[in-house]
Amino acid sequence: MRMIKYYKMKYETFRNTKRQLCILCPLFIALIFLGSCSKDDTDTDPIGNWFKVSDFEGVPRTDAVAFTIGDKAYLATGYDGEDRYNDLWEYDSEKDFWQQKSQFPGLARNGAVAFGTENKGYIGTGYDGYEKLKDFWEYDPISNEWTQKADFAGSARYGAVSFSIANKGYIGTGYDGNTLKDFWQYNPESDAWTQIVSIGGSKRRDAVSFVINGMAYVGTGLNNGSYISDFWAYDPSKEAWTQKRNLANTSEDAYDDDYNIIGINGAAFTFGARAYVACSGQGTVSNEIWEYEPSTDLWEKKTSFEGSGRIEAVGFSVNNKGFIATGRNSSYYFDDIWEFRPDETYNAYD
Repeated sequence: MRMIKYYKMKYETFRNTKRQLCILCPLFIALIFLGSCSKDDTDTDPIGNWFKVSDFEGVPRTDAVAFTIGDKAYLATGYDGEDRYNDLWEYDSEKDFWQQKSQFPGLARNGAVAFGTENKGYIGTGYDGYEKLKDFWEYDPISNEWTQKADFAGSARYGAVSFSIANKGYIGTGYDGNTLKDFWQYNPESDAWTQIVSIGGSKRRDAVSFVINGMAYVGTGLNNGSYISDFWAYDPSKEAWTQKRNLANTSEDAYDDDYNIIGINGAAFTFGARAYVACSGQGTVSNEIWEYEPSTDLWEKKTSFEGSGRIEAVGFSVNNKGFIATGRNSSYYFDDIWEFRPDETYNAYD
């Protein structure tokens, strides 16, 4: 009898424990699920979304130039690993349509610079496979004609940067056998060049430049085998450069702990009062894109470029849209074009 009573007690204990587990297990699973959901809810999706648009209709290429005039963008020159080009293409972003225009009459080249003013486009400098160049050309979109202008007044070079402010053009930095930091202003009305104060800090080649609210910014690049981290703003009203915060983690503050903006052969464009630098490589190709806010002098990483990683792409903005086009990854050359919408949340199903 004692044995029966003992096993009966054991059975009751087992049955109660089983009943408790049946109650607790679903609660435990629910808590895990809710905790997981709570964590997911606190995670923020990356900001910025990429959309592939109509492919560039010319030959795939790298190290080309782009400029904008009014509501049209233009892409010219470049290199495909065998041949250099001097064709010109116009992009209508509203129709998502490329149309070939009058051929650039200068030598076919890569590593050139270009900028657009209110009603004209300009291309100069570069490398034709044999010589560094300093010729300079003007494009009129109304007549679809090119006119040779006064040669660039600095030394023949490639890997320079350029921009335009208040209908004047600027070219500086680059490589002429020596890495450079000089800058020159072009006045279309007088067809004349004037040297301005050189950029501060390091010499550089293969850097990026952009303009926001009448101020020009220059950063990244290479000198003496090192990637350059200093970043500068040019105010044409003061004819002076001002150093901004560095593009790498060089301070003891937290704001730059994740900075990784330095590199070469990146692409830049503006969107409203912000700027974007993408695909700036450091020995390898890159698909990172960084947003610059001039009012705070801070950078923020955005949703990575969704095309193949690349360097030597072109960036341009037109009709309040920003684009990355062409470029290369090793010996593969691209003709795809991507639009970036910086204020949209990334959606993997787009």
